[in-house]
Amino acid sequence: MIDHTGVNVSNYQKSKAFYLAALAPLGYQVVMELPASIVPHGGMGLGVPPKPDFWVAGGKPNDPPLHVAFRAQNRAQVDAFYKAALAAGGRDNGPPGPREHYHPNYYGAFVLDPDGHNIEAVCHDPPG
Repeated sequence: MIDHTGVNVSNYQKSKAFYLAALAPLGYQVVMELPASIVPHGGMGLGVPPKPDFWVAGGKPNDPPLHVAFRAQNRAQVDAFYKAALAAGGRDNGPPGPREHYHPNYYGAFVLDPDGHNIEAVCHDPPG
């Protein structure tokens, strides 16, 4: 089981705004913000409180960009993630819908963050 992961971004404030908006439909919020003495260009841990499981740090962005998928509780959350991410400046990389090539109940949406990281919300449950 993965405990946490994260991405490095070129513009921390821009990415902070993007991730706060995009992940809010999934219940994510800033759980911890690190001081400049630890992360000189800004850093935060996002998650469903009380534990951060996704970290964003300013500096040199990952190259190549990363893919990170967040589990949604239902398909409506996937849809809301996609809408919020696009409104926050994300770029479409695959609208919400079934991805049956993964498995029959896979329902996901993909957006590119400001640095081109492929960010996904996915629900594995059947519709209903």
